Amino acid sequence: MPGTNLTREEAQRRAKLLTVDSYEIDLDLSGAQEGGTYRSVTTVRFDVAEDGGGAESFIDLVAPTVHEVILNGDSLDPAEVFADSRIALPGLLTGRNVLRVSADCAYTNTGEGLHRFVDPVDDQAYLYTQFEVPDARRVFASFEQPDLKATFQFTVKAPQGWTVISNSPTPEPQGHVWVFEPTPRISSYVTALIVGPYHSVHSVYEKDGQSVPLGIYCRPSLAEYLDSDAIFEVTRQGFDWFQEKFDYAYPFEKYDQLFVPEFNAGAMENAGAVTIRDQYVFRSKVTDAAYEVRAETILHELAHMWFGDLVTMEWWNDLWLNESFATYTSIACQAAAPGSRWPHSWTTFANSMKTWAYRQDQLPSTHPIMADIRDLDDVLVNFDGITYAKGASVLKQLVAYVGEDAFFQGVQAYFKAHAYGNTRLSDLLGALEETSGRDLRTWSKQWLETAGINVLRPEIETDADGVITSFAIRQEAPALPAGAKGEPTLRPHRIAVGGYDLDAGGKLVRGERVELDVDGELTAVPQFVGRPRPAVLLLNDDDLSYAKVRLDEQSLATVTEHLGDFAESLPRALCWASAWDMTRDAELAARDYLSLVLSGVGKESDIGVVQSLQRQVKLAIDLYADPAARETLLSRWTDATLAHLRSAEPAGDHQLAWARAFAATARTPEQLDLLEALLGGARTIEGLAVDTELRWSFVQRLAAVGRFGEAEIAAEYERDRTAAGERHAATARAARPTPEAKAEAWESVVGSDTLPNAVQEAVIAGFVQTDQRELLAPYTDRYFEVLADVWESRSHEMAQQIAVGLYPTVQVSGETLDKTDTWLASAHPGAALRRLVSESRAGVERALRAQTADAAAAAQ
Repeated sequence: MPGTNLTREEAQRRAKLLTVDSYEIDLDLSGAQEGGTYRSVTTVRFDVAEDGGGAESFIDLVAPTVHEVILNGDSLDPAEVFADSRIALPGLLTGRNVLRVSADCAYTNTGEGLHRFVDPVDDQAYLYTQFEVPDARRVFASFEQPDLKATFQFTVKAPQGWTVISNSPTPEPQGHVWVFEPTPRISSYVTALIVGPYHSVHSVYEKDGQSVPLGIYCRPSLAEYLDSDAIFEVTRQGFDWFQEKFDYAYPFEKYDQLFVPEFNAGAMENAGAVTIRDQYVFRSKVTDAAYEVRAETILHELAHMWFGDLVTMEWWNDLWLNESFATYTSIACQAAAPGSRWPHSWTTFANSMKTWAYRQDQLPSTHPIMADIRDLDDVLVNFDGITYAKGASVLKQLVAYVGEDAFFQGVQAYFKAHAYGNTRLSDLLGALEETSGRDLRTWSKQWLETAGINVLRPEIETDADGVITSFAIRQEAPALPAGAKGEPTLRPHRIAVGGYDLDAGGKLVRGERVELDVDGELTAVPQFVGRPRPAVLLLNDDDLSYAKVRLDEQSLATVTEHLGDFAESLPRALCWASAWDMTRDAELAARDYLSLVLSGVGKESDIGVVQSLQRQVKLAIDLYADPAARETLLSRWTDATLAHLRSAEPAGDHQLAWARAFAATARTPEQLDLLEALLGGARTIEGLAVDTELRWSFVQRLAAVGRFGEAEIAAEYERDRTAAGERHAATARAARPTPEAKAEAWESVVGSDTLPNAVQEAVIAGFVQTDQRELLAPYTDRYFEVLADVWESRSHEMAQQIAVGLYPTVQVSGETLDKTDTWLASAHPGAALRRLVSESRAGVERALRAQTADAAAAAQ
């Protein structure tokens, strides 16, 4: 059940009144194998401001039972002072106060608080904590806000043979009890405990007399797949690069990375004990793009040790700065660290992160990067494309604006000035102003305190000989989506303009590059005037700024014919992103986007871009194409996926990517026969290893089209009786195209709250099939009937999965919009739920516009 929603004003009052010194937390997890509840005893020492004597405050706790509350030696009646998720603290003393709380807390299966998972391979329980944003209170009594830092000392009793890992180095157990040394001063949300019979590999980071113990942990059932050498290599590259750039030694005593099951996010930056989703321990062949994403995640969390853990935001409105900084520096490290496998990481950033940001920034929930976070509900739905990707894009622009050296000099001063403390955005900007000499107040107001996205369009004129006579860049600030707060804003952009021509080998090569400031509605580009016009003029070349970019007519014609011929990956990615954005904006018909991809994807070398294009084409056909043409376009796409699969280099990344794309859309009897034959081994494709994960892709598609039923799914699960196999089987069962299968899946998610988070997510993924629209149609009304109750009765993560995952996205119609509007008007949802539903509604509205544009293109 959700706890009380802490407001910003309450947090500010509590921070003004209290200074927290230390926590001593004693947990009895000896019964973890059986589950249920566990004893949690917290002793917290804190000081009250001189004028606060006699005041009342509260401490946060979510627990089924509170046994004892002792404040300054006086026993308080739990029935009188504990309600929902707060313990009232009356009559506080000026100066030092001591509070002891004894409670029974509950294990969860939602990925919040202390998550408990039982591995079907060995029947052993594995525990880990996840506390961001307000969930340390599910494990121990805490002043749950980032600016009340303290030291934390954990004492943990655990079953024999188990290991306990926390923020401090793991001690030798005394019997079955682990007593950890106190942490440095950190926020409650980055404390951590990981407990269970985990497998581990250890090493050391050593340089210039520094020695930091490194550990990697996973469940024993995944140990054979753990490529620890590769993980340690990326980690060491990050240590080298960050310590040089930040000029501040790693601030904790050791660095453990723990791959844990059923994790809701990608990873979490617990100080010295980072938890990472264990899908990053790859059981089967994956493309290099998956390794690149994993490496970025590793580096992102390592960057947080400085930016987030050492220096922490005062309140959650600066969450963007934590996440944007970690994202920007992780990509920059991948691009520049000596020995990195991914020097092209800015291509991946342009292709994935910025596409996410552009999409988020055009929703009715768009908001300034520096969001107005009024309470915990606001922040819980604010881990979005603006907080991560737009913020990182703007930081990249800021680096170009102040210069990289000045940027990192400012960061170094910031860490030294605020170590183990809390800050606001103004603290960082002040440090950057000192080192760069730039006034960043105007920049901050225009970029961080306004919402929405700009569009840059070239305006070019040439004479009869093809010589440019005028060149300007027009900046537009489109109206914000209905419901969004704020006004459209023209912003200053630091961009490059590249001129590309075809060389003798047929490659598009940059011959000219100009870097300039774009400001206001129209900016002249005189550097190109008087020169022969290149075949392609690309705005925002090198992806320095954050803006949607359009091509002029001649450049678009060249790109349409030669997009795959750019010699470098980044301009290709920028053009692919522009084409996709035009498709989403109904400026390019879905059928024309398909044609563009089919003409160029075979020449695309970047596997991450290829996989993005595959996902986007499927989405475009399913949601943005004229329904009357959908089956024809799907057949055209599926034929292409099979052709690429057969022609791809054997055993290469592209072959695997095309095998997955084919499995996602196979439809004819012959294509489905091939899937079955590949699965059973009756047919093979040279180099294609139909391993565990690829087998499940085939099984899920065969289930979704009705070829496979319970018997075949159960047989596949017998081959893979693991946690991953359980999730894949749940997806396959929910994907079956029968009313009975849909009813069973719906009941397991909505009618019951017993599924673990990862299994619930898997069921929802199988339930929603784009080619089962008629079968799913009755669930639109059922969704709106149950949504409010689900939101009130489930934890945040579980409720959000249902609210977003079961929204009738595939029912692209005015009727869906009307039903959504009726519900929003009558149900009066809170801000967080209203935001999620409004975002989903915007997706249907966008799809309707795109379908109309696609139909119009067909009629021309």
